[in-house]
Amino acid sequence: MLPTLNQLRSLFIQTTDTPNPESLKFVPNGLAIVQGDDSNGYFVTKSDPKDDILRSPLAKQLLDVEGVKAVYLGADFVTVTKFAEHKWKLLRPQLFSVIMNWADSGKPALLEKPEISDTTILDDDGEVVAMIKELIEARIRPAVQEDGGDIRYVSFEEETGMVTVQLAGSCVGCPSSSVTLKQGVENMLMHYIPEVTAVQALEEEQSEESGNPESAPQEQKTYEQRLAAAGIPFSD
Repeated sequence: MLPTLNQLRSLFIQTTDTPNPESLKFVPNGLAIVQGDDSNGYFVTKSDPKDDILRSPLAKQLLDVEGVKAVYLGADFVTVTKFAEHKWKLLRPQLFSVIMNWADSGKPALLEKPEISDTTILDDDGEVVAMIKELIEARIRPAVQEDGGDIRYVSFEEETGMVTVQLAGSCVGCPSSSVTLKQGVENMLMHYIPEVTAVQALEEEQSEESGNPESAPQEQKTYEQRLAAAGIPFSD
């Protein structure tokens, strides 16, 4: 649904901190970003293939801003991840302007809709894979998206019981992402699916270290609260 002129005039964009100090969540009031088959979100980085970037006019414009590393489009929010050496006080006004200009243009956030998503249960999926996808979609993803991130199913190795996922949005490079992965995602999948023995994240090359170690306990607690609200068990 495209915004009307009256909506644009009253468009208010709220920014929310995420557990990752290099990611910021932008929430345009009353404006849908992605819908329908795309509602699971869209994640793209500056180093991704050109076709992936061009699929989203909004993401492309945000990635064109110097200092922006990655963009995650959620159903009603946008999470922008920056390189550590750049400052939010300089980036924030530029990002506001890009989002406002995109809304004014009337262009969709994504140019085409995929027929399937990472958690679509396919005809050749076994019972275990189907259960993993269902738990990620119904229980885990909503909690992670609350903090401007996302988690996607990649694969399941039947021989080892290893589940591989991909982190997106604010989860990428977040100091507490390992806590989320092990104490939240892994515990939940192992609890409900005995065939699962471990969970790992798809490795991504990091250009630099980021984050303030002293703030990690507070960020970790935020993730725990989100995951607990979704019914994800924890172990001490």
